[in-house]
Amino acid sequence: MLAVVIGLAGALVYGTSDFVGGLASKRISAVRVTAISGASGLVLLLAAYLVIGGVWSAKAVLLGALSGVAGSVALMLLYACLAIGPMSILSPLTAIVSALVPMVAGVIRGERLAPIGYVALGIALIAVVLVGFVPEKGAVRPSLRALAMAVASGALIGVFLIVIDLTPNDSGVVPLIANRAVNTTIMFAAVGILALVAHRRPGARDSRGWRTGLVLAIACGLVDASANALLLLGLRLGELTIQSVLTALYPAGTIVLAAIVLRERIAPVQIVGLVLALVAAALLSVAQVPA
Repeated sequence: MLAVVIGLAGALVYGTSDFVGGLASKRISAVRVTAISGASGLVLLLAAYLVIGGVWSAKAVLLGALSGVAGSVALMLLYACLAIGPMSILSPLTAIVSALVPMVAGVIRGERLAPIGYVALGIALIAVVLVGFVPEKGAVRPSLRALAMAVASGALIGVFLIVIDLTPNDSGVVPLIANRAVNTTIMFAAVGILALVAHRRPGARDSRGWRTGLVLAIACGLVDASANALLLLGLRLGELTIQSVLTALYPAGTIVLAAIVLRERIAPVQIVGLVLALVAAALLSVAQVPA
C-alpha cells in the first residue's frame, strides 16, 4: 500500500516537473534546461544526503552514473518534444514506452503478481493510452519529429528505471547524486559545444524571457530531483513492474497543468483515462505480491 502511494505521489511530481521543463524549454532550449535543472537537482540531493545518508560503493556510483547518461538524454528529448507540443499527447506517449520497457525487464527477472495486480497493470496501461491518444476531430496532432523524440525519451526513461532499481538497498541517495553529477556534466558540456558551433542570430534575445526560463529550469530540477527520490523509495519498497506503471501515470499532472495554464483542451476520452488510472491505482494498492 505504501509503495503504491509513494509511486502515485512520485508520478504527480514527475508530471509537474515535465510541465515546468516544457515551459522552460520554450525560452532557453531543452539542452540548457536539462543542464540547469540537473545542477539545481544535484544541490538538493547533496543537501538530502546530509540528512538521509547512504553507503558509497562502486556499484552504487557506477549504476547511478549509467542512469545519469540515460536520464540526461531522455530528459533532453522529453523537454524538447514537450516544447513542440502538444503536451497532453506527447507526455502520455512517452509514459507508455517508459512503462513497457521495465515491465518486460521485471517479467524476465521473475517478478510475479497476484491476478488482481495484472488486471490493475492492464487497466493502467489502457488509461495511459486513452489519456495520450485523442481521436476526436479537431484535436491537436503532434508532428512525426515530436513523436519520434517522445518514443526515444520513453525508452531511455525505461532504461533509467531498470538501472536505478539495481542499485544497492543501503546506498540511500548516493545513486541519485551520481546520476545528477553525470547528468549535469554531460548537459553543460553539450551547452558549451553548441555555444561554440552555433552562429549568433541577428537581434538580442529577450533577457526577461531568458531569466524566466532560468527560474523555470531551476524549479524543474528541484521538483524532478524530489520525484527521483520518491521513485527510489518506491522501488525499495515495491516491485519494478508496479512502480514503472505507476510512474507512467505522470501525464495526469502534466495534462491538468497544461489545461489550467495553457488552456489545452482535455477530451472526454482523456477524462475516462484519468478515471481508469485512479481505478488501477486502487487495485494495485490491495494487490499482494506472492512470496
